[in-house]
Parts: sequence; C-alpha cells; structure tokens
Amino acid sequence: MKQMLSGNEGIARGAYEAGVTVATGYPGTPSTEIMESLLQFKNIAIEWCPNEKVALEVGSGASLAGARALVVMKHVGVNVAADPLLTLPYIGVNGGLVLITADDPNMYSSQNEQDNRNYARFAKVPMLEPSDSQEAKDFVKIAFKLSERFDTLTMLRTTTRISHSGTIVKMGRPQKPCKPSGPVKNPQKYVMVPVNARERHRLVEKRMKELTAFAEKFPINRIEWGKKDIGIITSGACYHYSREVFPEASYLKLGMVYPLPVEMIKQFASKVKKVYVVEELDAFLEEQIKGLGIDVTGKEILPVLGEFDPGVVEEGIKPKRIKNRKPAQPTESIPARPPNLCPGCPHRGIFYIFNKLKVFVAGDIGCYTLAYMPPLSSLDTCVCMGAGIGQAHGIEQAIHDDALGKVVAVIGDSTFFHSGITSLLNTSYNKSKSTIIILDNRFTAMTGGQEHPGTGFTMRGEETHMVDYYQLCQALGIKNVRKVDPYAIEETLKIIKEEVNRPELSVIISEAPCILNRKEFSPFPSRYEILEEECTGCKKCLKVGCPAIGWEKLTPPAKNGKGNDKKKRPPGLAVIDPLLCFGCSICSQVCDAGAIKESRTG
Repeated sequence: MKQMLSGNEGIARGAYEAGVTVATGYPGTPSTEIMESLLQFKNIAIEWCPNEKVALEVGSGASLAGARALVVMKHVGVNVAADPLLTLPYIGVNGGLVLITADDPNMYSSQNEQDNRNYARFAKVPMLEPSDSQEAKDFVKIAFKLSERFDTLTMLRTTTRISHSGTIVKMGRPQKPCKPSGPVKNPQKYVMVPVNARERHRLVEKRMKELTAFAEKFPINRIEWGKKDIGIITSGACYHYSREVFPEASYLKLGMVYPLPVEMIKQFASKVKKVYVVEELDAFLEEQIKGLGIDVTGKEILPVLGEFDPGVVEEGIKPKRIKNRKPAQPTESIPARPPNLCPGCPHRGIFYIFNKLKVFVAGDIGCYTLAYMPPLSSLDTCVCMGAGIGQAHGIEQAIHDDALGKVVAVIGDSTFFHSGITSLLNTSYNKSKSTIIILDNRFTAMTGGQEHPGTGFTMRGEETHMVDYYQLCQALGIKNVRKVDPYAIEETLKIIKEEVNRPELSVIISEAPCILNRKEFSPFPSRYEILEEECTGCKKCLKVGCPAIGWEKLTPPAKNGKGNDKKKRPPGLAVIDPLLCFGCSICSQVCDAGAIKESRTG
C-alpha cells in the first residue's frame, strides 16, 4: 500500500513500523506533527514533556528498560537537551534510542538558523538525513537498528522542507514492539562518575572508528554515476534540488552525514573532474572533506544563509545559465501581511498597557513575541525559551537605580513550564524586585494548541493534575501574586502600575484562554462596530493592533456657496470587519469618543 505522507508523517509511520514503545517531545515547528501523527497508534506511550531535556531523559529511561524510544524536537530544542545528549553516548542503550532534530533553514518560525549536524559531531553519535518522505520513514527504522547495533543514541536530522513536503511512501509491515526486559543493574556502564566515564569515553572513540568503517558500505550512502565533468556531494533536500538542475552529473548522496565514508568520498572525487558540495547552512561536509586533502567547491559560491532551492544551486554552480533569465513576475501585487496577534487575543490588552506605560519588557518565545511589532511595540528582548525572567533580573542587578524604572518580564504558560520556573525561583532566591507576568492562555498556542502541565490534560486528552500558578509562586517564596482579566483594561492597568511600583518581587497571572482553544474559550456575547457619527478619527483604536480594525479614508466634503464646509469631519474613520471581530471589547474600552459600541445587527 502507498500513501502521500509529509516527512513528519513518514517519521511517525517509521517509528510505528519499527516497534516504538515510547515517544516523547516538546512541540516546536517544524517538528510538531511527528508527535501528533503518532497519536493514531494506540500502542505507543506518547507524551508532551515540559521541555526537551526532560523528553530526552524520559526516552533514555525507556531505552534502558529495553524499549525502543523516539524523542522529537526542533533544532533549538536540542540546545536544551544538550546536557544529557553529551553523556548518553557514554552509557549507550538497551532498546534503540533515536533523537529527531528538525532544523529550520531560513528561520520560518525560529530565533536562529543553527545547523544541528554539528551536534552529531559534538556528541560523537551517528546522524542520518533523509531526502524525502520515503527515506524519512525508512531511515527511522534504520536508525533504531544502528542504535542497537552500536550501543548508542542515533540522531536523525530533517529540515523544514522535508518535514512539511509530501511524497509517495510505500508502507511496511509494523514490527511488534518487544516486551521491555526492565533495566539491568550495570553501574560501570550507566553511572557516569569520573572513574567509569573515562573507560566509557574510550569505548565512544572505538565506536566512532567502527561507525566510520561501517559508513563505507552502508547502502544509504551511494554513488550515482553520470557524466564525470561535474561531481556533486550532497544530502537531504539539496540532493533533489541538485538533481533537478544537473540531472546528468555524478552524485555521492549521503544518507549518513556523520561519520562520513572517507574512502567512498576519495574514490568519488578521484573520478570526476570538478567536485561541488551542496549543503544548506554550515560548511559541515565541505570542511571535513577538505580536511581529507580533497579539493572541493562549496560555500565560496553557495550561500551559508537561508534555505536552498534549485535556483540557488544553479546560480551558484552555473551562474551563466541564468544570467539573462528574467524571473516570472506576479500579475498583481500581493498586499503585505505581517504576522499579528489574532483578533480577540487575550495578550493584546497586556501589551497595549505596556506600550502606554513605556516600561522595559524582557520577553520570551510565544505568540506574544509578535507584540514587538507596531503598533503595540512593547517587547524589548527575545532570546530563547525562559530567558526573559533571567534577563529582567540581570538588568535590575546591574543598574540598581530605581530612577531608571522597573523591568517587567513576560512569559507564556507553556514557556513558563518549559524553562521559566527555575528562573522565577532564582529571582525569588536572589531577592529580585522585578515584576513577572505569566500569560496563561491554557494552550501551547504558537505551535497549534498542544497540552502542557497547566492545561489539565495529557497529550491523548486524558484528564490529569493541573498546576496552580498561584500556589506554585507562593511555594517559591513570592509573597505578591495577583491575578488579572486581560480584557478588563482599566483594572489590569491599575494592578500592573501597582506591581511595577512595588519595591519587591511580584508576579501577575493573566488568566484568559486562547480564542482558538475550544475546550476553554467561551465566545464573547457581542461583536462591535464603529458609530460613524461619533468617530473623531483619532486612531486610538488602531493602537491596539487588532486585525479586525481598519482605516477608511474619507473624501473632503463639498463647499457651500459661502466657501465654508457643510460639516466638519475627520479625514478618515476607523472600521471594524464583522467577520474578524470576536467581541473582546478592548477597542471599545480605549475609545475616548465612545464611538465603538456593541453591534446593533448582532
């Protein structure tokens, strides 16, 4: 049987066919759909974890018990998981352990553009890289076999294009999961105190030599001979880009990108006239191949930034071919559509208030990061998950000057559980004076609405304990904890002012579910409209940045016989799109003219 699957769906299918027992992860584009696709398989214990480090540790535990375990995250998540990742190759596995890293060239939904092939080299573990959905499925199964054969965690790298593109996949027969034997007491192997770790490190180095020899005859590394004037060494999506542009060239397609098949590379390079290395992001393959004394061309003609496509490859290798080609132009201009908070978003009122107060706001990763853009323009930092609280404390520790104003940190609920709790504990322990605002919208909203420890539900929708932020903050030693309704602008403004002016640490919990969260969100009773006769054209409502509110220019009024305007009116009026309005009432609350009222038409 064949089906059209995305790369993410292919990975999930491959895990199922490989007999995976446990799958863990943390949502993050472009990896999220892997875990969600696994939900269809009822015999797999699947869970969202608070962060990627925890996910990898849970996967490792399942592996030590003899089960096959899959751990899923996006590229920046591997940074969080790096602590166990760098030691797990020392202790090895019992059941196979595979870590998926979904890289994001061009940063479609990420804060950096790192190349996680470097992690395989850093951790000294094998890494596979599929070039389509069929390989995504097959390589997962191969990765589990490699993991068990060489007693090591194995990594599989995808990129956004592979994760989300669909190709035809031939289904395989699922393997029945093996019954876990349970952990075996072997402290010399599993307890990494220095005396044991030194011995295990020797085994890691021995394993890498064995893997390098294995790579020479590994069938997912293959040479495809064509004309020998051009030879291209590549992997992943870049293989297909290159084949599309240079179908007659010779290719060394690497399915295992680390360690490299040294002798195969030397053989290939010796039989072609000119060797190119086509790879996205870092010169990872190129530098290693040049280290073998082989003359190859790569990043001097191909970009180190962004995502490739066939045009990028052709322009780099054969620029004369497209010198006179004119790119196709759209027949109509497409209006700009910058990202924005949804109409009715509970975060909008908070950031409108921040903008009004002109406080310095240390931000974080989530939907609310979009508040850095005009007209809200009220987020001043964003680095990584959980960093905002620590940055706010660090700024405060550095300046020690109340005249410069208090720093506010803002963090979403899922991000708070991911890596904000330890930062909040630090602020309490070290007597911070910051104000921390937790935006509790009962959702991991940015990645599509996944559950977390504050929603009261597991990934499979089963009811579970829901963390109480108020009690948690008090347990961390924070005395000043308050709750607000972010749709009540005046009351929220009053409370934020009070806490910002408080000379000690405080936490504000903004409680309102995401409007896309159908389990929690209760529709507002009314929509809103602009009363044209009342609107003064002050544009104050536009400052809340709601996509439902627009601006309509008015033509100047006709003159009467005496040369005076018949009626003075503004140059334009605000308008509300009834199809977009959710009825949150924030615009009505900020309108001084009283021109925004509940809709008379319902």
